[in-house]
Amino acid sequence: MTRPTFGFVGLGAMGTPIVHRLLDAGHAVCAWNRTPEALEPVLAAGARAAPTPAALTAASDVVLLCVTDTEAVEQVVFGPDGVIEGAALDKLLVDHSTIHPLECRRFAERLRVDSGMGWVDAPVSGGVAGAEAGRLVVMAGGAEADVERLKSFADAYSQRVTRMGECGAGQASKTCNQMIIGGTVAVVAEALNLAARFGVSAAALPDCLAGGWADSAVLQDHARRMAAADFGSDNAAEIMLKDMNIACDMGRETGAPMPVTAVTAELYRLLISLGHADKGQIGLIRLYTDQELD
Repeated sequence: MTRPTFGFVGLGAMGTPIVHRLLDAGHAVCAWNRTPEALEPVLAAGARAAPTPAALTAASDVVLLCVTDTEAVEQVVFGPDGVIEGAALDKLLVDHSTIHPLECRRFAERLRVDSGMGWVDAPVSGGVAGAEAGRLVVMAGGAEADVERLKSFADAYSQRVTRMGECGAGQASKTCNQMIIGGTVAVVAEALNLAARFGVSAAALPDCLAGGWADSAVLQDHARRMAAADFGSDNAAEIMLKDMNIACDMGRETGAPMPVTAVTAELYRLLISLGHADKGQIGLIRLYTDQELD
């Protein structure tokens, strides 16, 4: 059986390790990125460069996207020299970006009607470390046959692919994922500050609570970095605000009350307005203290 060829758009913090995992698994990959310099690491590892998303699609059986937001997906797929110009009935688009679920459904239907090309929305959780280790969790929305096609190669970079329903269901599931993470980060920041003000070792809380009902990946990773003021230099704060805004919009669309998520969104909006966007997702601790917590 002939192995599929892959096209990949979006060589950022997540996309680059996914491409490396595909290459390490022996897959042929061609890549395109809006910033050409970002291609260099994957080209050095054996990927080929494509001049446009259209050319990349024409040369690939499966096209994977991992770009910033809804607008970027729309531009890459339907803009000038976009994916749709190289689309065909037997090809599949897999979107690992995190975008608005309703827009995802609209994009998938447009691509299907105009070209016959299938669409699976497949946002991921696990962060850069998960991508590098091949341990991402994939939430998928799309036709059963298309999701099965995704499963046939996603084990190169993921531990699990779960079909959550038709197109849009993967993005809706990722919205829930982000709601849980964002709300947990917010309350962990409050808890660390309370502990420190009372004279409790905030840095010891993750060890103290490990294995109990308050334990989580956020507590074990994010809380430790909050306490140590170990901030990254990424755009995770803006990304989390984007995701909280999507969640709040979905709440309005479905009539679902979203009080906790709405507050979390405002906390990230405040963080960014105070000039702390560079502190990343865990920067919420800076709303309470600018000191390292013992």
